[in-house]
Amino acid sequence: MLLYFTEAAAEPVSASSAVIPTLLFYAVVMAVFYFLLVRPNSKERKQKAQVLASLAVGDSVRTTGGFIGTVIDINDEMVIVEFGNNKNCRIPMVKDAIVEVEKPEDAIASSNDSTKDSKNSKKK
Repeated sequence: MLLYFTEAAAEPVSASSAVIPTLLFYAVVMAVFYFLLVRPNSKERKQKAQVLASLAVGDSVRTTGGFIGTVIDINDEMVIVEFGNNKNCRIPMVKDAIVEVEKPEDAIASSNDSTKDSKNSKKK
């Protein structure tokens, strides 16, 4: 039995037989990284670009700093946002600083839905 293991250890392993599993392992690792890291990130970038492309004057926006305001002017890369109730605070911002956009129609529809729900709960 000992003789068998010493003979097997003495035989050289060919380089081509060790290369294929190594390359296969690296290919699997790269595929996992692609599907876990790169692909979801590109989907998020496409979605954000679509939201910023649909940005219009009068939309309510939330910034990366947490401020909520109304868009009053749009340029190529800049947006002027009006903050506060007194309408005196107008700040030019880069479009990339906008995190969330809410259209005025969406706000009205969601408020109508919530009032209908509250009326239905009062009737019960």
